[in-house]
Formats: sequence, C-alpha cells, structure tokens
Amino acid sequence: MIARALVSRFGPLVGIAVAILLALAVAVPALNLLVPAGSPLHVPTHVVVLLGKWLAYALLAVSLDLVWGYCGILSLGHGAFFALGGYAMGMYLMRQIGPRGVYGNPVLPDFMVFLNWTELPVTWWGFQSFPYALLMVVLAPGLLALALGWFAFRSRVTGVYLSIITQAMTYALLLAFFRNNMGFGGNNGLTDFKDILGHPIQGPGVRAALFAATALALAAGLLIARFVVTSKLGLVLVAIRDAEARARFLGYRAERYKLFVFTLSAAMAGCAGALYVPQVGIINPSEFSPANSIEAVIWVAVGGRGTLVGAALGAVLVNAAKSWFTGALPDYWLFALGALFIVATVVLPKGVMGLAARLRPRKAPLPPQAPVPAQQPAE
Repeated sequence: MIARALVSRFGPLVGIAVAILLALAVAVPALNLLVPAGSPLHVPTHVVVLLGKWLAYALLAVSLDLVWGYCGILSLGHGAFFALGGYAMGMYLMRQIGPRGVYGNPVLPDFMVFLNWTELPVTWWGFQSFPYALLMVVLAPGLLALALGWFAFRSRVTGVYLSIITQAMTYALLLAFFRNNMGFGGNNGLTDFKDILGHPIQGPGVRAALFAATALALAAGLLIARFVVTSKLGLVLVAIRDAEARARFLGYRAERYKLFVFTLSAAMAGCAGALYVPQVGIINPSEFSPANSIEAVIWVAVGGRGTLVGAALGAVLVNAAKSWFTGALPDYWLFALGALFIVATVVLPKGVMGLAARLRPRKAPLPPQAPVPAQQPAE
C-alpha cells in the first residue's frame, strides 16, 4: 500500500527506492538487534556501520545530481559541504565528552587543552545543544553555497570555470582546517566521541538507530529532490541546463534558480556529512580533499546523471567495489576507479540506469489494423 502510494505520487523509480529504504530502516536494525549472532540472518554491527556509511554517501550523490543532472552545474566542491556538516556534528559530539576527556576539562576539548587554549572559541558556542548543532549542519554549508553562488551566478560564471572555482573553494578550506589556530583540531580533526543524545555512541542500539536515521534521511532527500525536479521550478532548471541563454531571453532570472538549487543541494550534502561522522567516529581535514568531490562526481556518472536514484545507486556500487578492492587489491583501486570513470563516460554515458533502460524488454508494436471499409449510403 505504501509502495503503491509512493509510486503514484513520485514515479516508479523514486517510489520503489523510498519503499526499499523504509523497509531497510526497519529490517536491518531488527536483524542486528533481535536475531542471535549465530543465525545466518544476523547482520553484524560492522556491516550496519558500513551500510550506513554507504547510504550517507548516497545522500551526497543525490545532492550533487540535483545540481549537475538537472541544472548543469558541475560542482567539484560538494565534498566541502559534506565536510562542513560533518564538522558541525563532530563539534556537538566533542562538547558531549565533557570531563571524561584525557585532561578532564569540562568545557574545552582535549586538543584545545593540549594547545594551551584558555577559553572556548566563539565558533564553538552553542554546540552543546543538539538542536543548535542540527541548525548549523544545514546553515554552515548552505550559507557558504549561498555566498559562493551569489557572486558566481550573478557574474554568469558557468561551465568549467565554475567547476574550478568550487574546487578551489574546497582546497582553500582543506588548508584552513589543517591549521591548529583555526580551532577545529588541525590535521587530527575531531574524534574519540563518547555519547550522542546521552547514549553511548559505540552501543549496538545507537549504531542501528544511526543506520535507520541515515536510510530515512536518504529517502527524504530523494523525495525532496524529486518534488523539486518535477515541479515548475524543475522544468525551468532543465531549461537552464539545456539552453540558459534562451531561458534568459524568455525572462527567467537564471541566477536565482541556480542559486536556490545550489544552496538546497549544499544543505543536503551537509546533512549527509552529519550522518556520516557519528558512524565512522572521526572527521578531519582530509574530507575537504578535492579528490573526494571528484569521486562523488564519478558516483553520479556511474549511476546515471539526472536520475536521482541512479546517483544513489552509483554511490553504493562504487563504494562497495572500493571496500572490496582496498581489502583484496589495495594498490589497484585508483586504477580501477579511473577505468570505471572512463567506461561510464565513453560506453555508458547514461550510467547504470541508462543501461537498465536499454536492456529492458520493449513492448512489441501493435500490428497495423486493416482499414475499415466505408459504408455505402442507403438508397
């Protein structure tokens, strides 16, 4: 019943994907917590964490597909928005440690005590509150995207020039967050988390809850993105992607539409980062690496640009391959990733979703009907 309602409202692909995610949000925690460890149906905790990390990556891919697939904005800096959301959640988790740190300071994190800081920086104020941290998860990447997009889109910077600007942005943040005097842990980043909402972060129940939250967030992200691209706003975005000059000639302020979707996409990427950090247990400046943003582009290209579900599927498939390669053939993963991008670009320009559409059996055309003879008028 739920799947049918989702399919009728949001289309078959997104509807089925959301129904699967809702089922996973219930089934995986249940198989982890309720099924005995010796049972073949038991899902180990480390698998729950790995699946949750892949789903967080999938939400990042959906956010990138929203701007690249439907608006033609190839962002090479979405890893920065992902990392900013992760740092916002990491700062909340660090404030929850309190006096249980190595140095026992109830206010300052351990790295600040080690660096002889005497008071908490202004940037850390308020992060002892979970609602405030959630607000910063959305606001920090959203405001950065708003500021960058405001100047770039008003100046009509497009194409490869915009991609280079976004890549320069994430590299600048990488260098900034590496500095100890920024107050974000330097090259070590933020780690050694203890609790989240008063519960031990390493507990199996919390791990299962984080997986369920990530699955629900990905489902919500798909629904929001689908709502945007199927609305009148989405039609204008596609028009801007295909012929921005014509859209401007028709009277549309293209920069406003691009700014809105770019900011929304950045906020979604920040949410993905916030869900990623408590599951992996660390956030450091390496998440700002331009290579991470480029890898996210590969996920979308492999899954299928402009499909939303394909982007999420591509993120899961590529990261599953990465987990296998880095364990079995760690020296060859980057070669495999490069080859995968070449194949996706040359052989599968529409990604896995395009391949599935080509392989889908088509209905045979109906045979032409014989013409009906005209009736003779009665004499």
